[in-house]
This record gives sequence, C-alpha cells and structure tokens, in this order.
Amino acid sequence: MTGHPERNADADPIDRNGLSPKFWERKPLKSLNNKEWEALCDGCGKCCLNKLEDEDNGEVALTNVACRLLDDGSCHCAQYEIRHQFVPDCIVMTPENIDDHAYWMPQTCAYRLLWKGLPLPQWHPLISGTQESVHSAGVSMRGRTVSEWDIAFEDWEDHIIEEPT
Repeated sequence: MTGHPERNADADPIDRNGLSPKFWERKPLKSLNNKEWEALCDGCGKCCLNKLEDEDNGEVALTNVACRLLDDGSCHCAQYEIRHQFVPDCIVMTPENIDDHAYWMPQTCAYRLLWKGLPLPQWHPLISGTQESVHSAGVSMRGRTVSEWDIAFEDWEDHIIEEPT
C-alpha cells in the first residue's frame, strides 16, 4: 500500500510526472519501475487488513482487523515510508515477489488484477483521476475497520468479512 500526504479528495492522487499514459496496459508487471509500481496502489486499505490462512487448504480469510498503522479515514498507511520500524513483518509487494504473494491480495487489487491479466476497474485512480472514486465505488475499507490493538488475536475469527468488491 502506498502512503500519500493528505490531499483534496477530488484531486488526482497520483503524481503522473514521468508516467506514460496507460503504462499498466503496455508493460508487464515485472518490468515496471518503482514509480509505476507505486502508482498501481488504489488506496483501498484492504492489503493492510489482517488475514487468516487455513493451514489445511491454504484458503485466506479477510478480517476487518487492520494493521495498527492503517488510517481508517484515508485508507493509507500512516507511516508508509518507515512502516518496518513499527511492523517489521509488513510485506512489501514488488515485481519480484508478486508470484509469491498475489494469492492473498484483495480481489480488486490492481497488482492482483494485472498479475491475472485482467484490466483495472473504472474506479481505479489511474483511470478516474481521483482517490474518492475508490470510496464511492464501495471497495475501500474507509470506516469499516477495527484496530489490531483493540482485538485479541484469538478473536480475529469473529471479525472475518466478505471483501467489499
């Protein structure tokens, strides 16, 4: 997930300087540079939700228990650049490790969609030009989470949710 400074909700959340138009349609994921890779994040907040994986069948269940650094209002990491100082096991998705991690990414995640050869949805900020489109489409976790500080791990099963799509 990317961290962005607070901006006008209607303003384009992506710094497009140096990004070629529709780069995601022309370049394979594994050849994206860092700026292109970061621009793919839609800011839904779902990757920052804690997940439970069934050891027997590998099925991943999504909970509404958010990482302690997720800002529930903006759906961005409150400490993105230094998050590993607070959450050492935060997984950094990269073109190099997408094959290992795409299975647990949200169904609507741009990284997962492009990895599967699917197009970005119309509400994605790269297409809509606004961060608010993610929230208006109902796919973000804005106002839907509880903090991992407030929920004991043994109670996470009580917080399993269906992914907003």
